[in-house]
Amino acid sequence: MSTVDHWRLPDGVEEILPAQADAVESLRRDLLDLYRSWGYRLVIPPLMEFTESLLVGLGEDLDLLTFKLTDQLSGRTLGIRADITPQVARIDAHSLAEEGVTRLCYAGSTLHTRPKSLLSSRSPIQVGAELYGDDSPGADVEIVRLMLATLDAAGLTGVTLDLGHVGIYEAVLAKASLGGDKEKTVFDALQRKSVPDLHLALADVEPLMASLIVALVDMHGDESVLDEARALFVDVVPDALAGIDALQEVAGAVRRQSPELDIYFDLAELRGYHYHTGLVFAAYVAGCGQALANGGRYNDVGAVYGRARPATGFATDLKALVNLLPALNVSGGAICMPDLDDPALEHQVSKLRAAGEVVINCLSGTPDPRCDRQIVAQGEQWLVQPLNSNDRV
Repeated sequence: MSTVDHWRLPDGVEEILPAQADAVESLRRDLLDLYRSWGYRLVIPPLMEFTESLLVGLGEDLDLLTFKLTDQLSGRTLGIRADITPQVARIDAHSLAEEGVTRLCYAGSTLHTRPKSLLSSRSPIQVGAELYGDDSPGADVEIVRLMLATLDAAGLTGVTLDLGHVGIYEAVLAKASLGGDKEKTVFDALQRKSVPDLHLALADVEPLMASLIVALVDMHGDESVLDEARALFVDVVPDALAGIDALQEVAGAVRRQSPELDIYFDLAELRGYHYHTGLVFAAYVAGCGQALANGGRYNDVGAVYGRARPATGFATDLKALVNLLPALNVSGGAICMPDLDDPALEHQVSKLRAAGEVVINCLSGTPDPRCDRQIVAQGEQWLVQPLNSNDRV
C-alpha cells in the first residue's frame, strides 16, 4: 500500500478544515437560534439505532441509503442514520408523547451509502425542523417560511420555491387502478419525465387515464399550471382537486409575506413519495443544480412507533449551504500573549477570552499568523496593542 492511501478518504466523504469549519459551526448556531426564536426545541438523536426502528415504514429509498452493521452486544442489525427526520418522528411519538402541537429542530451528521446526486456529499450535516400535531395548511406554511428564513439567514438570495403535492398523483393513479410493479414503473418514468417510457408502461391502461398520467409530465410552471390541472381533472379525477387547492392556498400565504419570491409548481415532483402524504417542496438558487433544502408533509409516520400524528418538516445540508457562501477572510482577529507565568497576565487573558476575543499563547516567541494584536506590559498593567510587523519572528 502506498503512502498516499494513508490519507485518502472515500469518494463523497470530506474533511472540514478550520476556515470552513468555522463557517459551518457559525451557521449551525445561527440556524438553531433562529429555530428557537420560532418556538422549535432542539433534540439530539443518536448516530445509530436498530434498523427496525430507524427504517420501519419509510420505504426502500432510505433503506438503500443506510449503512448497516452488526451490534456486537446484542447481535442485532444497527443502521447509521442517513436521515434524521425519522428519528425525530420517533422522539415525538414515543419519547415525548406530548398532546397538541410539538415543534422540534436538530443538527447532526448523517452518512449515505451513495450520494443522492452527482454533486452531493455522502456525509452531509443535516439541519432541519419538524412540526407535529397539526394537519392545517397553516402548519405547512409555517414550515415553508422557516425553510426560506433558513436560506436567508445563510445569506443566500435569488431563491426559487418549488411546490408539488403527492395527493394529485395518488388520486390519478387510484382512478387508473394501478398498483404493484406497474405503479413502480410509472412512478420511475414520471420522475425522469420520460414520456416514451410512460407510454410503454401505460400501453394496457384505459386511454383517458393513461393520457392524464402522461399529462402530469408537462404540468410545471407558474400558477396557471394549477388552473390547467383543475380544468383537466375536475370531471374525471375530482379527488385531485384537494391537492390543487392546497397548493394554491400555501402559495398564496407564502407570497403574501414574500411577494418577490419566485414560486414554481411541479405536479410530477414526488420527492420522498413513499412516505410523504401531501405537500412537498424544495428551494433552489441560481447556479446550483440541486435543491438546497426540501421537505413536505408526512402524516402518520409515527404510527409505527405507536402514535400516528400529523407531521410536516424540512431539512438542509449545512455543508452545501456553506459551499455557496463567499470565502471567509481568516487573517487577523487574534491577540498574541507572551508565554509567561504571571497571575496578572492570566487575569487579563481570562477577561479578554470571556469577552469573546481569541488569545493565543506565543510559544517560542513566534506569534500565530492570525494575530494582529498583542498583550504587552506597561508598568503593572497588561494592555492590548497593535502587533507590528517588526514584532513578528
